[in-house]
Amino acid sequence: MKAIKTRLAIMNFLEFAVWGAYLTSLGSYLYEIGLSQKIGIFYAIQGVVSIFMPALIGIVADRWIPAQKMLSLCHTIAGACMVGAGVYAMSTPIPEFGPLFTLYSLSVAFFMPTIGLANSVAYSALNRAGLDTVKHFPPIRVFGTVGFICAMLFSNFTGYQDSYGQLLTSGIISFALAIYALTMPPCPVNKSAAKSISETFGLNAFKLFKDKQMAFFFIFSMLLGVSLQITNGFANPFIKSFKDMAPFADSFGANNANALISLSQMSETLCILLIPFFLKRFGIKVVMLMSMFAWVFRFGFFGLGNPGSGVWLFVLSMIVYGIAFDFFNVSGSLYVDQRTDNSIRSSAQGLFMLMTNGIGATIGTLGAQEVIDRFVPSFELAEGQMLTEAQSHALSQGWSSAWYIFAGYALVVAILFMIIFKNPNSKINKAYVDKEISDSEASPEGMVDA
Repeated sequence: MKAIKTRLAIMNFLEFAVWGAYLTSLGSYLYEIGLSQKIGIFYAIQGVVSIFMPALIGIVADRWIPAQKMLSLCHTIAGACMVGAGVYAMSTPIPEFGPLFTLYSLSVAFFMPTIGLANSVAYSALNRAGLDTVKHFPPIRVFGTVGFICAMLFSNFTGYQDSYGQLLTSGIISFALAIYALTMPPCPVNKSAAKSISETFGLNAFKLFKDKQMAFFFIFSMLLGVSLQITNGFANPFIKSFKDMAPFADSFGANNANALISLSQMSETLCILLIPFFLKRFGIKVVMLMSMFAWVFRFGFFGLGNPGSGVWLFVLSMIVYGIAFDFFNVSGSLYVDQRTDNSIRSSAQGLFMLMTNGIGATIGTLGAQEVIDRFVPSFELAEGQMLTEAQSHALSQGWSSAWYIFAGYALVVAILFMIIFKNPNSKINKAYVDKEISDSEASPEGMVDA
């Protein structure tokens, strides 16, 4: 039992280290090479490919190629393309948008499905071992966050957060995981002939929309997904922008944005471990509401803070990120797993990814780019030149306005969710109650009704 959990922990560590190497620092690199206006597009492509790639790869994993082998294949392709992007950037003083974006997009197209595949591999392995996924998966998933943090800090302190080195790092880790995935326990596939077009193309997962509350769950997952990539794409450039303001030029935060942002992932490690408790006690509605309101504070604290006397507000923003991200992503994934049949589990995870990291994140990043272009001024500075006091004020106020707009959006979504979504008698809650009764031999009256 312990061995399989350790193996799954290593898999999660590598899975998210691939992402952590560049996700929060790519915006800074693009800014350095004169592609700041393209930051939104680079992050939006993650959403675009998530609209169809996770679902398609999930279908293949459900029917023909076991999930662990599909995970390996996807990381092989993703790693090759990401290394290709890094090599291209290394070979030219000023990388052009076209080649860099093409290689990066191909890598992302094959990476995004691996998040759902890794979940499927973990759930399958835990089920085969007779372990409760709701209880045992969150502690395993913590190591994914640890991997993300380690990769972030590596990029920060090697200086790769401002260079193509982050792309090479990500690609190399992908190759390592491609090899390691082949050692994971085999996942079942359903090779029986499809009886209909919907079964053939894995569209049965969309039948989940027939359940009213599941439909609401997916719709609000999409709306909340709008918030997911905003800080990943723009928090680093935002914090680094203070380096051009005399009062903050030498501050630790402005010069180590990735290290400061890594506090967000450190918060995740604790929040993931809290998920079983909150799901059991309060159910999916309250947990998701906590996530939505956490996004309000995540954006709001950015709008209020600075790397100097207001750095504590940045720290608070990093702390609430754990709730904002994990209470939605991890809990949502578990909820989908518990509410779906084995025959469409990978497809259902792909659908969840489509709604969140696909449609939602695409709208969010492109919309955020428009907001930032509208409110945040851009200044051309010579090397070593600082912004004037008036320019510094305009820049900081512009960023604050943008963050407040994002916070207002998250607040509206939270209020609508509170009114519309009804707390279902989900299998997640029942699984916890049954487990607690089994472990403690407590009476039903002694349990909290989730």
